[in-house]
Amino acid sequence: MIPKKSAYNVCVVGVGAVGVEILKVLHHRRFPIQKLTVLARSNRSLELDGRKYDVRTVSAEAFKGQEIVLFAGTEGEKGAAVTFAAEAIRQGAVCIDNGADFRMDPKVPLVVPEVNPEDLKNHQGLIANPNCSTIQMVVALAPIHRKFRIRRVIVSTYQAASGAGNRAADALRSESSAHLENRPLPKPDALPQRLSFNVFPQIGPFQEMGYTSEEWKLVKETHKIMHDDQIAINPTAVRVPVFNAHSESIYFETEKPATPAEIRKIWSESPGVALVEEPDYPMPTGASNRDEVFVGRLRADPVLKNAFACWVVSDNLRKGAALNAVQIAELLIHG
Repeated sequence: MIPKKSAYNVCVVGVGAVGVEILKVLHHRRFPIQKLTVLARSNRSLELDGRKYDVRTVSAEAFKGQEIVLFAGTEGEKGAAVTFAAEAIRQGAVCIDNGADFRMDPKVPLVVPEVNPEDLKNHQGLIANPNCSTIQMVVALAPIHRKFRIRRVIVSTYQAASGAGNRAADALRSESSAHLENRPLPKPDALPQRLSFNVFPQIGPFQEMGYTSEEWKLVKETHKIMHDDQIAINPTAVRVPVFNAHSESIYFETEKPATPAEIRKIWSESPGVALVEEPDYPMPTGASNRDEVFVGRLRADPVLKNAFACWVVSDNLRKGAALNAVQIAELLIHG
């Protein structure tokens, strides 16, 4: 952990969608900051919610004196943490990386504070933040797994444009306007297909067995976080024309007998989970800019015993990225 102090030197690297959200979360949660440094590819000024930030060009020298570094963006061809984390650690910082480069490194903890905070004690200066779709799924499923052991998961994600960055959200906006005004649609560039009034089942490149990189993240990251690679997970990741907040349809089977009432009770007592009681259900419009992972529409399989379906929604920029990273930092300073 980090020595206890009243305030810390904190550095945020990247001012894209996630970096901006990290700055918001640090402010909203009143993280004890002695000095805040914001780094990106070039010098600039950033105004956010009435607060001004002086953004400096990222360099090895900029990490001198930093105690907590939150990597939020990509600087150049490689993820920023690939380029700069080793130097930041050498100079005494603990790094939390939102990118995918180190998530499956066995020496790097992959942490969701509500699920596996104990893994932090094994860090060697670098901690990985999981993928957004993985985070909300494990927050919802981990407390059930602890009591009833989940043996199988079938998950379909309905992922917002913001998960692909600001350019994708801007593309959805411009495509929608063009469509509604009967103008020629712009050619897709931020995403593989047009997103307005459309859905498509591809997030990331196709890989082994025809699954995409996003789908394999759901499998491998869940196994690592929950310390159980025997959970059978079949994922389908879908991009939908929603600006922010991901939704997931999750079907799961438990090894031990369970009832919907028991599962609802677990969710009602689980940190980070907000149970939306039937007949209501969570939606992206209600989850955006919220910290919780919202769960609802729980129902038992009509044929198989100990099998259930549910609907899970969470803000992918907040709990799915920025908030989770800041919560990791909070664990580091509080011990």
